[in-house]
Amino acid sequence: MSAASPVEVEPEIIPEEGVALASPWVTLVWDDPVNLMSYVTYVFTTYFGYSKKQAERLMLEVHNDGRSVVSTGTREEMERDVQAMHEYGLWATMERSE
Repeated sequence: MSAASPVEVEPEIIPEEGVALASPWVTLVWDDPVNLMSYVTYVFTTYFGYSKKQAERLMLEVHNDGRSVVSTGTREEMERDVQAMHEYGLWATMERSE
């Protein structure tokens, strides 16, 4: 008779309460009364590389909903995108993604 071998069980890892896993950040572009819709579309195609159709969809979200999420990534990447939007004259902020 052979002895049964023990079964290895990996311990369950429970993150500490209040520790956020690396949740991505988002860049939001907000509607403003200054920039033309065609200019906002141009910025989205030029800076982010969106197709014209995708850039127009995002621009319409900005126009109709007051804001649109235009990029997601690390905090540092979103800081760079927000800065770039400011340099283009657009109103942009960043926040943690939900």
